[in-house]
Amino acid sequence: MNEQQLSESEVFLPKSELQSLIDLLRNDGMTVVGPTIDQQAIVYDEITSVDELPRGWTDRQEPGKYRLEQRDDDATFGFVVGPHSWKKYLFPPLTTVSTAEKTDQGWQMQTPEPDSTRYAFLGVRACELAAIAVQDRVFTGGPYIDPVYSNRRKNAFIIAVNCTEAAPTCFCSSMNTGPECRSGFDLALTELDDGFVVQAGSEAGETLIARLNTSEITTSQSETAGQARQQAVDQQSRHMNTDGIRDLLLGSLKHPRWEEVGNRCLGCTNCTMVCPTCFCSSVEDVTALSGESVERKRHWDSCFNLSFSYISHGTTRDTISHRYRQWLTHKLASWHDQFDTSGCVGCGRCITWCPVGIDLTEEVAAIRGNGDSSQSGGQS
Repeated sequence: MNEQQLSESEVFLPKSELQSLIDLLRNDGMTVVGPTIDQQAIVYDEITSVDELPRGWTDRQEPGKYRLEQRDDDATFGFVVGPHSWKKYLFPPLTTVSTAEKTDQGWQMQTPEPDSTRYAFLGVRACELAAIAVQDRVFTGGPYIDPVYSNRRKNAFIIAVNCTEAAPTCFCSSMNTGPECRSGFDLALTELDDGFVVQAGSEAGETLIARLNTSEITTSQSETAGQARQQAVDQQSRHMNTDGIRDLLLGSLKHPRWEEVGNRCLGCTNCTMVCPTCFCSSVEDVTALSGESVERKRHWDSCFNLSFSYISHGTTRDTISHRYRQWLTHKLASWHDQFDTSGCVGCGRCITWCPVGIDLTEEVAAIRGNGDSSQSGGQS
């Protein structure tokens, strides 16, 4: 089935049938992961019921601020994105990559069996689809394929949700990554008051639709869904001018703005932890107290950590300004050289979850020489 045929395959799923979708996925042996509320934030976790979804809740986001508020309706997906991304399931924060056991014949090395969990991701936004595509290039697009990521990725079933509203921190339109889901999903939902317009994006998605209690989409439903998706475009007030951004940043390594942002940055690593594309990691060997076994563990790391750039003679990037410059220039500039894509998808998480509200769109605008961030970055 070609992409044109799939794009035309839209049906209507009543809200009362959303539980049936979850049940079918679970009956097929999948672990369904979706948005739910925990510790006053919308996070991703295993769910078994629609009652665990954040129905009737939304998130209010600004630089350095995140709050949940009740909506005046019962929208199931009436929010944007929280601190979690799907990265935590495809590229886990902590992974055992090898083990060694001391035996009478010497040390025996082993690679753990791959995780057999089959995930179904429910509620993936367009910017997150783009982030997954970026990590696909990082972990599977070169000569060395990461086996942990590759195994989890090939077993994932993706149910995307088109955004129908945007947060003040969103700028996916600038990065051409949303807010409408265009590819990379098995199913895509657009929420209406009484149900969802469902589009198949793969053969597996088509097969699942055939098992659901759906109806043909009406002209009115199609038009309403289109208007809802357009609303998220119209609401975006933050923008980033990406014209020539690679050469701009790599040609401005001595710009005084790096020191200015370094004086505000806490070096806390929040931006890299919430980013759906950052992939820095470190590996360490953990020895049992008995000395009879060793586990080699990979864990998330950050270029904002002082020790991350440590080599034989010492730390290469010993100031926060240098580390911020490394992060921003890698994500927006040299990432193009490595992976032929930007490392930013415009989700705005790094802005929201920065304790001091540093906004990378404003930093780019300042380096570009435009003091008024409403033209190239920041809010307009």
